[in-house]
Amino acid sequence: MPDDSVHNAPTGPGCGRSCNCGRANADADGLIRDPKSNGDGVSRRSFIKTLGASAAVSSLSATSESRANALLGREVPKSAAMLIDGPEPVDVTLNINGKPLAVKVEPATTLLEALRFHLNLTGSKEICDRGACGGCSVIVDGKLVNSCMMLALDAVGAQVTTVEGLARDGKLDPVQESFVRHDGLQCGYCTPGLVMACRALLNDNPKPTLEEIKKGLSGNLCRCGTYTNIFNAALEASGQAPIMDQKMEGA
Repeated sequence: MPDDSVHNAPTGPGCGRSCNCGRANADADGLIRDPKSNGDGVSRRSFIKTLGASAAVSSLSATSESRANALLGREVPKSAAMLIDGPEPVDVTLNINGKPLAVKVEPATTLLEALRFHLNLTGSKEICDRGACGGCSVIVDGKLVNSCMMLALDAVGAQVTTVEGLARDGKLDPVQESFVRHDGLQCGYCTPGLVMACRALLNDNPKPTLEEIKKGLSGNLCRCGTYTNIFNAALEASGQAPIMDQKMEGA
């Protein structure tokens, strides 16, 4: 039972018991009331939640800010409302290998999933699905990207190149030709990602040293261990002589 002894004043806008106790400006429903307001008020819990959300909104992008404002029940301008996607699938256009391709994806769909499951471009491989192996590597606006770590919606407006887009008029890219010539694969599952990594490296550095090639391809794993052949393929594709394996002593 509550202690009524602390509510001993006969009048006052107090806690809802018609008293003038220390809980001034508090109603029986637990809401904090501002006597100068028109009766509107917020609970401590809703105040803290709103404060936290407001702080987060200030550091978010325009799209995320619009979503947060909508969740907070604030009015969202029509121009900003256009930025809100989901949770249902949305229609987007992705620029893949020089062609605009329409696709309908959920906001949480990765670029890799959009490529493989929605556009039937299966060259990019899903291996680790956490950006650790490079098997899903594609080139986005000239930069090598793990497509399993990028949302499809974030690729809207960008130029995406996959391994399927390297060949021109039926002729393989020099990197692809070098991989074939030097047998730079065994199981072949990591090969598309390594080919894309080599292409991105040579785009930025047409004549890399062996050490630069090793560093440039360090984000791509070959579990079969064909690294020497891969390095030779990269060297030849850049117009340089391949390395020779060291002969065993006494052979």
